[in-house]
Amino acid sequence: MTELIVSLLALPQALPPALSGCVGTNRAPASVARQIAANDDVAAIGLWLAEYHDSPHTFRSYRKEAERLLLWATQVRGKPVSSLTREDVIAYEAFLAHPPATWCDDGLARRGEHRRLFIGPLAERSRRQALGILAGLFNYLVRAGYLAGSPFVLQRRRARRGTRRTIERYLDRALWEDVLRIVDGWPQDTSRERQRYERVRWILRFLYETALRAAEAAATGESDFQQLRGRWWLHTVGKGGVEGTIPLSDGLMVDFARYRRFYGLPPIPAMEGKIPAILGIAGRPSPLTSTAVYQIVKDAFRRVADTLQKEDGAKATRLRRASTHWLRHTAATHQAEDGTPIHHIQQNLRHSSIGTTSIYIHAEEDARHASTTKTRSETSAPPGDVP
Repeated sequence: MTELIVSLLALPQALPPALSGCVGTNRAPASVARQIAANDDVAAIGLWLAEYHDSPHTFRSYRKEAERLLLWATQVRGKPVSSLTREDVIAYEAFLAHPPATWCDDGLARRGEHRRLFIGPLAERSRRQALGILAGLFNYLVRAGYLAGSPFVLQRRRARRGTRRTIERYLDRALWEDVLRIVDGWPQDTSRERQRYERVRWILRFLYETALRAAEAAATGESDFQQLRGRWWLHTVGKGGVEGTIPLSDGLMVDFARYRRFYGLPPIPAMEGKIPAILGIAGRPSPLTSTAVYQIVKDAFRRVADTLQKEDGAKATRLRRASTHWLRHTAATHQAEDGTPIHHIQQNLRHSSIGTTSIYIHAEEDARHASTTKTRSETSAPPGDVP
């Protein structure tokens, strides 16, 4: 199996005609108007992925799911993607829950052409997400006139557990304060250590207060900082081209001025300036990629988790899971806890639906837990012996 874990772009040469999709049994008939010129599965999938070129994180996630399905279909099922049926989709879902050990080989790299595509079995939520992504792929290919139909349209709608979904991928205030405290204690004895410290210090505060996605933060320049009626705002263009303005506190602007002074820049961003909000490690004005921003935050969380390990292993474990998007969730959750009106949080996060924003409201659940457990604790626990 090792030699079969290759990148999607390397597959056209590896697939024989019978597996390429040129004659797939689910290909749309010639009478259907084609919207794309692709005539094999890899080319068609590649075009679908190209639609997400401006969202690197989404692109990587979708490419991973497409590669998994393509390899499974051709190497396990022995058929092209354009011949998959409903029975195949059911079998693939079972495969995701129990991938063979050869697909999870620790000896394979995490990146590059020859890499493993699974760490282990996917949890139910991850399987649901994977199938949802693939359903979107097939719907796209049907609309493009490439496929006759989608085997995913027959998928049973599973009832969601519970009445309200909430976000749990965030840092509570105590853990967030631990992060800031530990980062502030990093060594700054050398020039490079000071550069790393100042950059991480700024990125964490910038992402936390603005709730920007990694790609949005990487694309932000000084001209996006605007002062209106004596107040600072940040203009951003986010996912799906949605524009928005985010209010910035005086405290964040003080942090921004500190970061800029460290690199010898004027403390106030220029209205027509081209300098990125996040600079390279040595202060180079070329913008970072979203992947670089993501990796900087992941590395910072890992270092903080290593420090926390001895005093609180649970906190350390949670922090190792955290990423840039956790900071977006953290920002929204803390805003909600501070009493920020939900429609303001919706505008800050550029959500189209206020229902999406409501997943950050934890106060009602916390109050229910407190009132329930308080009553039981008072009636059942001996004085001075509360666990």
